[in-house]
Amino acid sequence: MRADRLLSLLSLLQARGRMTSKQLADELEISERTVHRDMEALAAAGIPVYAERGASGGWQLSEGYRNRITGMTIGEIRSLLLLHSSSVVADLGLNEPSGTALRKLLSALPEPVRRDAEYVRERIHIDGAGWRSAPSRSAHLQTVQEAVWEQRKLRICYRGREADESTERTVLPLGLVAKTSVWYMVAMEDSAEEDPFRTFRLSRLHDADMLEETFVRPEDFDLATHWERSMERFKSNLPRYPAKVRVALARWEAFAGERYVKTVSCEEVQESEAIEAVVEFNTLESARDIVMKYGRDAEALAPEELRAAVRAECAAAAALYDD
Repeated sequence: MRADRLLSLLSLLQARGRMTSKQLADELEISERTVHRDMEALAAAGIPVYAERGASGGWQLSEGYRNRITGMTIGEIRSLLLLHSSSVVADLGLNEPSGTALRKLLSALPEPVRRDAEYVRERIHIDGAGWRSAPSRSAHLQTVQEAVWEQRKLRICYRGREADESTERTVLPLGLVAKTSVWYMVAMEDSAEEDPFRTFRLSRLHDADMLEETFVRPEDFDLATHWERSMERFKSNLPRYPAKVRVALARWEAFAGERYVKTVSCEEVQESEAIEAVVEFNTLESARDIVMKYGRDAEALAPEELRAAVRAECAAAAALYDD
């Protein structure tokens, strides 16, 4: 709708200052001619927008013009920013309206408050996509958060998932990530020779002390981008267990959508109203559990190891109900 587009143009100019017709057109995916027509409409509506010619020219608003949001505290603004960073927004297909709303919010804030809001956005990312893990709490979350805000080094005592004992190290905390109920810290280690970035699960921190020494945050580091790339690497390194299955046509969509199932190839068997597919599970155990979850609507065709595992589990379950 044109009204939404006009509001988007106005919020972009308020948030970024001077912008060229091309920049506005690229941002909103419209033509430069449409930008000119919309600017004329804004001017006709009494909005003090004007264009400056020359190499450094562009569209801008008269100095001092700004729509302000009143009555909002810093805490309320921070909470809205954290909601925007949640992957739940993407899951619901609300990325575009959420981004528009965020631009409107930031453009309406006074300059000092806008800087504080950007500070929050750069340092906390919420990832709502679930992993199968129990709720996790850390007694050191507040300490880590304070170190992230103040860009101060942390001395931590940490025990990795496969480590026999805890190790002490000094890190540069760059941000916090909440994945469902589990908190992670993304940090840098000065001692790292190649990739300095590390991810620490806060529930495995045995101790955390904030040091007086501060550090300079890398200018090109983006927390959300780093986290997404880390997740891609993690998923690519997961174990793979190939198998062939037959699933009832009515249940195939649910089966193929299971978190730990990747479809390699599939074809419909019309006479039996089923799908035969080559898939990849993570492990033999997860393959057995997922196949059994669908009862008579799913059958493991290969390998024989998986078929045997399903038979054994079915026999054990049936034995519970013997008279």
